[in-house]
Amino acid sequence: MKNTSRGKIVFFSIISFIVGFLASFLVVAPTILNPAPLVNATDLEINFMMLGNGYAGDSIYIKAGETDILVDAGSRKSSAKFIKDYITDSKSNLHSYVEDNKLEYVIATHADQDHIAAFVGSNGILKDSSLEIETIIEFTRTNKTTEVYKEYRQAVSDLKANGTNVYTALDCYNNQNGASRVIELSEGIELEILYNYFYEHETSNENNYSVCFMLRRGNEQYLFTGDLEGEGEEYLVKNNNLGKVYFYKLGHHGSKTSTSMELLEVIKPEVVVATCVAFTYEYTENDDNTFPTKKAVDNLVSIGTVKHFYVPYMVSDNKDGYEIANGNIVIKSNDNGTYVECSADNRDFFEFEIFKKYRSWG
Repeated sequence: MKNTSRGKIVFFSIISFIVGFLASFLVVAPTILNPAPLVNATDLEINFMMLGNGYAGDSIYIKAGETDILVDAGSRKSSAKFIKDYITDSKSNLHSYVEDNKLEYVIATHADQDHIAAFVGSNGILKDSSLEIETIIEFTRTNKTTEVYKEYRQAVSDLKANGTNVYTALDCYNNQNGASRVIELSEGIELEILYNYFYEHETSNENNYSVCFMLRRGNEQYLFTGDLEGEGEEYLVKNNNLGKVYFYKLGHHGSKTSTSMELLEVIKPEVVVATCVAFTYEYTENDDNTFPTKKAVDNLVSIGTVKHFYVPYMVSDNKDGYEIANGNIVIKSNDNGTYVECSADNRDFFEFEIFKKYRSWG
């Protein structure tokens, strides 16, 4: 009888365990089979546009939910047509971006031609009456006296007179004059203007005046530093709590005086873009110093976190002197994940034969 009782106890214990396990599984099964989204946020797209010429330059279009942001407008005045076609012509792009003909934000990082030229001229972005510009965030200081800069200054003044909000990066960082340091672009997406030491201090290096900002979607970060150089990067690390980023736009098109180890060791990016025509002699005939430079590439390899690397154009022996590499580069982030799509070639640039000719990776 004692053995029978023990057998019953063991049997019912096993049954109880099975029933308990099944009950627990029924509770957690919906979560396992249909996992909750990683972040609760609207869709984000970051577009690095081809600018229609053989010069290094920046023009970046960001779509955050229903908010439209244009960061810089290089590299020459003629680039305005390429930028406007891209952000407004759904037929050529297979996208409908600025559907209401309004840019909620325009950010001008600094006053170099290759970042502001397409803002001005007869077809300039800031002079196009078909585009409404709600807010401009611009560099706080400059040493420029060029005609392009003077045209830019006049265009901004005209827009301000007609109701456009115009703030400096320092206004934003200090939350003053109606500006905000952290801007809620859409649900789960924000843009934070970072502190740059050279917002408040003079320098002979125009690049170090660059507006720097962090874009965030959920827990992912995307870092933009304009043409900030090594000294500016040191201050950026010192004065901001940057942390790891998913994406980093190489400073100054991948020059040897930016993308420093001091910065990379903090941000540890996975995806990088160099906004240049790779390996042209636009600024130098020293192959090690053509964009993206050997030093910048070596630093990216050394940090060991970079998985993907893209550039829009590369040098060519054709009549134009350049050709498309990755083309328009688009980072897309939604609740299904984050990935990159290129209009011409989705391969990482370090897989291209021309890259292997001038640089090494890994």
